[in-house]
This record gives sequence, C-alpha cells and structure tokens, in this order.
Amino acid sequence: MLCFALYSAGHAMQQAYKPLLDPLGLTYPQYLVLAALWAEDDQTLGALATQLQLASNTLTPLVKRLEAKGMLTRRRDPADERQVRIALTKTGRALQAHSVEVSRCFLDRTGLSMKQAIRLRDDVLGLRDTLREASDKDSAAGDAYLSGGQKKAGH
Repeated sequence: MLCFALYSAGHAMQQAYKPLLDPLGLTYPQYLVLAALWAEDDQTLGALATQLQLASNTLTPLVKRLEAKGMLTRRRDPADERQVRIALTKTGRALQAHSVEVSRCFLDRTGLSMKQAIRLRDDVLGLRDTLREASDKDSAAGDAYLSGGQKKAGH
C-alpha cells in the first residue's frame, strides 16, 4: 500500500533526524518550524501554519517552546492586532549554519545521491499537489458518487 509506505518512510525519516537534532536541543517538528522561518522570516502564525500544514493549535505549543529556548519571538502585528508574527532571534538564525550539516548527514543516511534526492523530493511534492487538487475539488463529485448506490453514513 502506497499510503503505508509513505507513512512509514515519514516515521523513519523522523527517527533518522533525531540523533542529528538532539545535540541542537530540537525535535523534528521544531526543526521544521525553524526551517520554514529560515526560508521566510517574520511570518504570521497563520501563514506559518499554512506553510507547515499544521493547525494553529498544534503549531502554537511548538512556537512557545522555541520562544522559551530563545530561538524566536512572538509579537502582535502592529498593522493588525489580531495577527501574531513569528520571527527568528539571533540564536535562531545562528542555528541555520548547523542545518547545512544536519542536511548533509541526513542525505548520507538515505544512501541517495543529491540528484536522486532532488528527484524523490520533486516526485513526492508532485504527489502531494495532485492529492490536494483531488481533495479540493467540489464535494459534489463525491456526493454524486455516493448517490450512485451507496449511502452516506448517518443518512
């Protein structure tokens, strides 16, 4: 099953990152938050949640822990007090230099060449985008399928 292969590969990937991130005092999800901020610093919590595909109530504790470690700051957006902006501190930015070594060590663990890793990444991103498009289509298609002989649960 493709779904199990992707799920178990994701789990194995987190396990492979653990010994690389432990010396930095980071968990894998915290590393992903920092990586998103290294790519684009000073984002709203909502934009960061969208980028990481996490619910705000999942992201907020990660952000609070990273703030407690002195790696980022949270502040109200002066232009819109409803928005919380997340920005790296000097300490958080300094960790980016270590991320290069973390990425290199992880790539070594995969046994893939850089070219193979890029191809795999592109294939996985393509699959993700295709699945998103399929799930974003009008639910009428699903309703039409279900009305063709199957009944919805609860109906």
